Amino acid sequence: MQDAQPVIEVRGVTNAFGRQVVHQGLDLAVRPGEILGVIGGSGSGKSVLLHTIIGLRRPQAGTVRVFGQDAHAASEEDRRAIERRWGVLFQSGALFSSLTVAQNIQAPMREHLRLPQRLMDELAAIKIRMVGLPPEAGAKYPSELSGGMRKRAGLARALAMDPDILFLDEPTSGLDPIGAAAFDDLIKDLHEALRPTVFMVTHDLDSLHAICDRVAVLAGGRICAIGTLEEILAVNEPWIADYFAGPRGRAASACHGAGRRA
Repeated sequence: MQDAQPVIEVRGVTNAFGRQVVHQGLDLAVRPGEILGVIGGSGSGKSVLLHTIIGLRRPQAGTVRVFGQDAHAASEEDRRAIERRWGVLFQSGALFSSLTVAQNIQAPMREHLRLPQRLMDELAAIKIRMVGLPPEAGAKYPSELSGGMRKRAGLARALAMDPDILFLDEPTSGLDPIGAAAFDDLIKDLHEALRPTVFMVTHDLDSLHAICDRVAVLAGGRICAIGTLEEILAVNEPWIADYFAGPRGRAASACHGAGRRA
């Protein structure tokens, strides 16, 4: 996998909001089939980077290549073909409040495919089962779901097109520890079954230990380190030391270290 062509390649990207420069010459390569966790301090631009990759934001400089194509210079037809191959779970779930869960899951199908309603209903029911929701959740509206169920519904919609890339923006934020651990297990199980590339913005130390193949650290407008957790911990970077050596970092390391030894 290390020698494979990157499925996502970011080169020299600069993002700025007025005089505030968020990214400056940022480079990142994401390998096919890996789970990459992207971490960084508050305001470091983790979500901005995700939005840049999926085309919600055009950078002031640099290129973003997805599946070997320049995502920002692609034609409308090529752009839609790229979008059909990824799914996105936004931090808040971003479900359409006026649509049921099943209708939310069917939204990407309606945008990209021409399928009969009966088939879309069957596919939505499959996705609902995949993410661990009860069958009756399909007929409910987002307002009728708990926070954890909305996350799973958002994940079901992200999986609607059987994506090659799954983008997750803070997937465990707002969940209690039990719910967050269950969501980590769900992502891990889905990855083992479907083998998508997973690009996950997170601050959750447990997620990094539990499911990530590599971790990319965003600091100072660039990716200052990328590698396995063991490789990241060996990097001489003050933010990394503060992040992983704090009480929560030590607790997560001890917990998952004990799990590996058991």
